[in-house]
Amino acid sequence: MLSSIQNPRLLRLSTLHQIPLRCLQTSTTPVPTPSSPQPTSQILRIRKSLLSRETTAVEIAKTFLSRLRRTEPQLKSFLYVSPEDGVLKQAEEIDRRIQNNEELGPLAGVLAGVKDNICTSDMPSTAGSKILENYTPPYDATAVKKLRENGAIIVGKTNLDEFGMGSTTEASGYQVTANPWDLSRVPGGSSGGSAAAVSAQQCAVSLGTDTGGSVRQPASFCGVVGLKPTYGRVSRYGLVAYASSLDVIGCLGSSVADTGIVLQAVSGHDKFDATSSKQGIPNFASQFIPKDYLDSKPLKGLRVGVIRETLVDGVDPDVISSLQRSVSHLEDLGCTISEVSFPSFSLGLPAYYILASSESSSNLARYDGVRFGNQVFADELSTLYGDSRAEGFGSEVKLRILMGTYALSAGYYDAYYKRAQQVRTLVQKSFRAALEENDVLISPAAPSVAYKIGEKKNDPLAMYAGDIMTVNVNLAGLPALVLPCGFVEEGSSVLPVGLQMIGAAFDEESLLKIGHIFEQTLQGYSFVPPLVGDDF
Repeated sequence: MLSSIQNPRLLRLSTLHQIPLRCLQTSTTPVPTPSSPQPTSQILRIRKSLLSRETTAVEIAKTFLSRLRRTEPQLKSFLYVSPEDGVLKQAEEIDRRIQNNEELGPLAGVLAGVKDNICTSDMPSTAGSKILENYTPPYDATAVKKLRENGAIIVGKTNLDEFGMGSTTEASGYQVTANPWDLSRVPGGSSGGSAAAVSAQQCAVSLGTDTGGSVRQPASFCGVVGLKPTYGRVSRYGLVAYASSLDVIGCLGSSVADTGIVLQAVSGHDKFDATSSKQGIPNFASQFIPKDYLDSKPLKGLRVGVIRETLVDGVDPDVISSLQRSVSHLEDLGCTISEVSFPSFSLGLPAYYILASSESSSNLARYDGVRFGNQVFADELSTLYGDSRAEGFGSEVKLRILMGTYALSAGYYDAYYKRAQQVRTLVQKSFRAALEENDVLISPAAPSVAYKIGEKKNDPLAMYAGDIMTVNVNLAGLPALVLPCGFVEEGSSVLPVGLQMIGAAFDEESLLKIGHIFEQTLQGYSFVPPLVGDDF
């Protein structure tokens, strides 16, 4: 059997007791803030204040824009910020509709950031690459179109690793984004700009993309909630392709409710994307039960499986300790905890990089200076192709194109690409078997907290290894939710840790319900970075 399920028992009696005692004894005590409020939905708070006439959309927009102007020079979350007069004009239109008692969309007055590899018709969309510098698409991506139709105001385009290839934003062709919790550390990637912008409250929510963890790992590093939907739940039309069989547009917010409301807005079948699903869209908001209405064991009977292979050597002991506390919290909520073993888990990482690089080598062939991309003058066509790509692509993109081309080349296809596809099938079967015995699976979102800028830039294998917790979910096409669950002290910095919850295909509804209850009942934490502080 590909996934062996252990009899339900407390983790401290199984896996956790196998962790060296020094790991748990020397782990840093979480930083409590007993008076901190429970996470609240920014979206619902904005809507309530607008409908009650406590404030106006213009005032809300000015507050976010002021904070963005103050923090952006330090963070560099955005590659493009919408002109203030344009943002305020959209806010004024919302205020006019309120005055006339007209119907408002669920995202009315909500300022949203959009990752710069998602097309916007009125803003540049560079995918973080010099080869697309100053490129403005003639259309909105379907996800962006749906945000606008629901009343959201797009405040700008967020920074990313070039074409989504990276884990830190250091591979961006333009700038490196800083982590709001410690400006000397990375925010994660490739959706680092989107996560940092939400964490610093430069915008209320944002869209990111997740090919191998690019929404979830930055969410963990920046202390926000990140949701990777099931493959096909959200249309990819207008998404600049990296690895088409893995790419997913995801949501980031400061609460589980915010990510669920955004997912509700952008989900659905799209005739422009043949891979988008016709699966029905549940009412995700119905899962957000207020804390006061919960009983003492709101998750009684829920079967939670902890992936054993995510608690091995190489994972920060403090991260393991945070997971242990999360497990205890889930037990207090009524969950039954079991241990799940994935023999194929470690194979997912090399398989992912072979498949993703192979697909990228095909997808990026269109950027030749003729069909797409900025053109370098040359006398010969072959020279034009080569020089345009050499000047336009960064080193990480070139590396992955070469890796992918090699894996697909004659004589190596069977040894690499075909074998990676076979591993993908094993991973899918492992998840299917585990989710037949468990309602949800959990693991750390990343093996460490945010590390220093430049720390792993010259060691790509170490950086790739940081994706070990997330890539298998993409190979299986399943939904996953990451939410902050604790802190780790690193020198003078206090850094957030993320908990990853994995569900069955198209069962985002259950993940949102569990995640919402978990965050509403988690005591003693406030996931607001010092950069924002009392301004939040």
